[in-house]
Amino acid sequence: MKNLRKYREIWLLAAIAVLIGLISTRFPGFADPANLRQVFNDTSILMILALGQMVVILTRSIDLSMASNLCFTGMVVAMLNAAHPAIPIPVLIVIALLVGLVLGAINGLLVWRLNIPSIVVTLGTLTIYRGATFVVSGGAWVNADQMSPDFINFQRAAFLGLPVLSWIALLVIALFFVVMTRTQIGRSIYAIGVNPTASVYAGIDVGRTKFIVFCISGMIGGLAGYLWISRYVIASVEVANGYELNIIAACVIGGISIAGGIGSVGGAVLGALFLGIISNALPVINISPFWQMAISGSAIILAVVLNARGERRQGRIILRKAEAA
Repeated sequence: MKNLRKYREIWLLAAIAVLIGLISTRFPGFADPANLRQVFNDTSILMILALGQMVVILTRSIDLSMASNLCFTGMVVAMLNAAHPAIPIPVLIVIALLVGLVLGAINGLLVWRLNIPSIVVTLGTLTIYRGATFVVSGGAWVNADQMSPDFINFQRAAFLGLPVLSWIALLVIALFFVVMTRTQIGRSIYAIGVNPTASVYAGIDVGRTKFIVFCISGMIGGLAGYLWISRYVIASVEVANGYELNIIAACVIGGISIAGGIGSVGGAVLGALFLGIISNALPVINISPFWQMAISGSAIILAVVLNARGERRQGRIILRKAEAA
């Protein structure tokens, strides 16, 4: 049991299994492998965004502008595709990544160089980026009939039984796992979240590392911009409005501590999957959207309480060891 308490992902995975079981009593086909693959695909964009948010939160920061980044970048690539349909999709994806990188770098520079709290910076850029979307588009929409077939169908193509969107999500998950567990930047991110002061003495450039994580979250927002627009085939100023709350909720439910330093790639993915199952299943079994929000909110509060208790218990253990010494 003590080992299970250490691994929040196990409890979350069990909660997801119980949730699927309960839903299956009302809708037996929900647990079918084909349907679960569809749920995973539907949740892929949220998983990708949650991973970008995760690295920011681990450094005791937060990025409230990810959804606005997604909106702006999605509008840019949609307008490019509408005006120049011959541009290859890989080139558009690279453009989306670069635009997202620039937006993330702006956040990172303000946090790093001006030492402004990240919540203040990204609350400001949240509105600036969405306003910039209106300026760039002139308030107009880009609809499905203006997008090229390749733009729309790229992520829908199947490979080995899974849509390309799911494979992109799996690739991003694998990449983040390697970065967070096998690289110096991953170790630095965790170290800053645990103790920024000690990190400085250990030779870690805290400001530069925070700049890097905002660049990462910006690139993830840019990638999600293309994926979102090509999936829902509409680009407008209202795209993903308020979605930053879902992204943060996925991280919190997945055990990513808002206090920083605690969390994992698996936790962020499972947190997003938990929300994806709720959003996919509850309408099917005729449960009101208000109950969906209530369940999601309750899960967030429970996750925060469990995280806080776990951190407090860990602190007491450290104190006991110090007293014994």
